[in-house]
Formats: sequence, structure tokens, C-alpha cells
Amino acid sequence: MAEPIRHGGNLREAARRYGIALGDWLDLSTGINPRAYPVPPVPVDAWRRLPEDADELAELAARHYGAPGALPVAGSQAAIRALPGLLKRGVAAVAPLTYGEYAPAFERAGHRIVALDVASTALEDGVDHVIVANPNNPTTERIDHNVLLDWHEQLAARDGTLIIDEAFADAYGDEHRSLASESGREGLVVLRSVGKFYGLAGIRAGFVLAAEPLRDALRETLGAWTVSGPARHAVQAALSDSSWQAETRATLARDSARLATLIRNRGFDPRSTPLFVWFETQHAAALQHALATRGIWTRLFGHGVVPSLRIGLTGSEAEWARFAQVFDAAVRAIR
Repeated sequence: MAEPIRHGGNLREAARRYGIALGDWLDLSTGINPRAYPVPPVPVDAWRRLPEDADELAELAARHYGAPGALPVAGSQAAIRALPGLLKRGVAAVAPLTYGEYAPAFERAGHRIVALDVASTALEDGVDHVIVANPNNPTTERIDHNVLLDWHEQLAARDGTLIIDEAFADAYGDEHRSLASESGREGLVVLRSVGKFYGLAGIRAGFVLAAEPLRDALRETLGAWTVSGPARHAVQAALSDSSWQAETRATLARDSARLATLIRNRGFDPRSTPLFVWFETQHAAALQHALATRGIWTRLFGHGVVPSLRIGLTGSEAEWARFAQVFDAAVRAIR
């Protein structure tokens, strides 16, 4: 049996390992907005009726992202698992340090995985599919819009596919040049999620932006009712609330900058998105452990060239004060 893929948010595992009660932890192990969108009350019919595709959620998402069309799915995860089986079997290039579900999903579908050099504009001969997160999780890189379009042209000539995971793009707003508007092209897929920026990871909802034939094939593969009625209600409200989106982007940018400054002032070299901070250090495992013994859970990455740590945002001033104090103590403990 393959080793389980590790993700952030595994707080119960941390509680068992360190013997600290679940309610005493501060979980900063994900890149999820700690101030989630305030979903309005769910209508009774959303609970008792089957979800209906005719509720115009897909059309709303397409307008919101500026895409020719959108397919609602049960989070990006549903698409990640299903898409590889709909593409021609070949060689898939994935960055060595990125979201961990992609390589196993493509391997299960019979593709061969190679490492993607994100610094190169020319793709290696023989690569059929490229999968990137933009911005990348956890390393925060953002790949230039024109580089992505060039990659797509190279892959399209090989009957291949470029898949771009934009799960963290919402936090940037117009600053991030999404390829959503280009997603009507054959061989180009853009994935969007409401889990990160909107803080609604628990409802499991997202969108596949792609040419209609691929959306239709994916819809057929996933079957009916992939997104629940309450989730559809929540997403429609969130995508329609432009005031909340603008205010939240400003808040996240401020909080992320403050977190990065704190970490930098303690001698590390952080890189950040509006939703998390990431930094490499040979002391990453020791620092995660020192924080965990004090009830703060973070995400360790041990398989990069240098070990690294990802730290998410706090959700209140009280949580920030606790984190700042504990982080100082943890840094002193490992040095």
C-alpha cells in the first residue's frame, strides 16, 4: 500500500503525538484563511432537495473568473483524481516541491512522472502534460502569464495538456494574471477553489475551467450531484460578495506581511503569499517540534533540497500575540 499523502490540518494527529488537548492548539499548518466567509443561513430546501445544476452556479463562476465555462466539482481534489484518466497516457512533469496529490494521481492513471524545471521556458522533449500550482504551494513562486501560454503552445503541438492550479490566486485579485480567460483552449485546464481564500475548505467545492469537451467528459466521469446543495448556496454567496473579497484581500496582505517580518527578524529568509509564509532552514524539523510542544502546529516539508516550514495566518490579535511569543521561545530553544 502506498504511503499516505500528507497535508496540513492534521491536528488530531498532532494532539495524539504531543499529548496536548485538541482545543489547546493553534493550527497554522494550512494556507486556509482563518477568517472564513460568513455564509448566510442555508435555506431548508438546500438540505432536503437534490442539488440542481440549473441553479446557475456554473454560470456565476464562469463570470466571476472570466472564463468561457466552468464545471463545479467537490473541491480541486475531485478533478485532480479524475483528470489524469481522461488525458492521453504519457509523461507528466510536476515540480518537485508542490501540492502532493498531483504526482500520485497521474501515476495511478499510468503516466510517468518527471521533475518540472519551473525556471526553464522550454519544456523537455517527450513531456506530454505539465501540472503547476500558480502561485505554488508551498514555495510561493508565481509563473509569468506569457511563460504559461508558451508552455501551452508547446504542449498543444504534442496533443498534451497544461493544468494550472490557481487555488491561492483569489487572494491576489487582479494582481494575479489568471489564465482563466484562456481556458476555452484545447489542452488548457485551470482549477479554482473556494477553500483557501474564502476559508470554506470544509464544504469541498471548486471549479474546473476548461474547453467544453473536457468539461463534459469530466462531468460524465464524476457523475451527478458532485457539489451538495448547502455548498452551492455558500459558494454562490461568496462569489457574489465583492465587498467582502476586497476587504479580505487587504486584511490578508497586511497579516501576511506582518508574519513575514516577524520571521525575517528572527534570522530566516521567508517567502510569502497573502495566505501563508514559507521558509527553508536546516532547523525546520526542530523548529516545528519546538512550536508543537508549545501547542502551535505548522507544516514541515522534509523532501526539498533544504527542509522547510510553512506557517499560516492567525485569526485574531490574541492568536497573533500567542504565536509571536511562542515563536520567539521556539527559536531560542533550537539555537
